[in-house]
Parts: sequence; structure tokens; C-alpha cells
Amino acid sequence: MTNEVKRVAATPAALELVAELTAEYGPVLFHQSGGCCDGSSPMCYPQGEFRIGEGDILLGEVSGAPVYIGRAQGMAWAHTQLILDVVPGRGGMFSLDNGRERRFLTRGRVFTEDELRQLDKGSGSP
Repeated sequence: MTNEVKRVAATPAALELVAELTAEYGPVLFHQSGGCCDGSSPMCYPQGEFRIGEGDILLGEVSGAPVYIGRAQGMAWAHTQLILDVVPGRGGMFSLDNGRERRFLTRGRVFTEDELRQLDKGSGSP
């Protein structure tokens, strides 16, 4: 039996920070920035305090937290699994990881041909 292919995954450090933020703020969500200045930094918000737009798509979830991305960026990165990680530094100004001296960072891994076929079969397209 093969593992389910997911468009978004997380490192143990990211899961730990998600748990910390959820304990403090309640359920959270992520939105992958498409901005020119820091497109690798996903923003983390309390659920219900960030408006998901018509142009945003749900990639999946990390530890119960939905992960959204803009449709154009999602299509451009459709061949890539996004991996939520944590690195030293400050988060985005409005992101919940700001001021913790750790911040979320999105890394990427190109899907194999087999994984892309599995995603196509399971409506895993962005």
C-alpha cells in the first residue's frame, strides 16, 4: 500500500510551532504569500480573521490548520509539494509567528512522475 500524496506537508519543528500557536490562539490557518518580497513565508492567522478570496485554493492541511495559496501561484507550483518548516528569524508583520524569533518558511520538493499521476487520479490538482 502506498502513502497518500499530499500537496502540503510539515516538518516536526513546524508541527510544534503550529501546536504552540493553536494552544495560544485557537484554530489557525496558513496563506502562502505570493508577494514579491517574501514569497517563501506563509502567513499564519487565527481562523476567521483572514478572508479567503475567490482566487485562493486549499492545498491541504497541516495539523488541522488549512493551508491556502493564490490560484495563479498554486498552478505555477502544481508540480511541487510545499513543505512547511521553521527557521530562526521574525515572521511576517501580521503573522502569528512574528516576535517568536522563529518563523515559518515554505520549502519545495518536486513531485515524482508517479506522485503526479496519483494526484491527477485523486483530484489533487490545485
